[in-house]
Amino acid sequence: MNLQATTTITLWQAIDALAAQLPFSTQKVGRTLSTTLSDTHAEGGAVFQFFEGTPVRLADGAELARIDLRIKREDASRGFLVLELKGRCVPLAEVRQHYAALDITDVPRGRSLDEATTFTAMPGWGRLSFGFTERNPDCLAFVAFDPA
Repeated sequence: MNLQATTTITLWQAIDALAAQLPFSTQKVGRTLSTTLSDTHAEGGAVFQFFEGTPVRLADGAELARIDLRIKREDASRGFLVLELKGRCVPLAEVRQHYAALDITDVPRGRSLDEATTFTAMPGWGRLSFGFTERNPDCLAFVAFDPA
């Protein structure tokens, strides 16, 4: 049984739509990505409330394997969102077609194949980071939204 939702938007349309609706909320993110976000009741949830969405297959063959939304409990901050990808390989060249001005903001330090080289764009609303893990360095592993 496949519980994965399918949506009619591409990865790039999803990124644009999510960025356009800051501050993040479970309702807005869920509606944009055709998923339901549930409170994970994660440890250390005194500062942040953690929400996770069910996997979503995008129209371009990319899959959001994990949707991780964090919202501060005390101040209604803009939230922090990470989309973990699988499915179709999204190479760095494709990321650069959409975000030409990228700076390397993190590099693997040899401790794990899950460490990533992270490329960050600075759109007007904050930081948008694209991570490529050592396990599969040619394919985009995650996209992180960190509103200013």
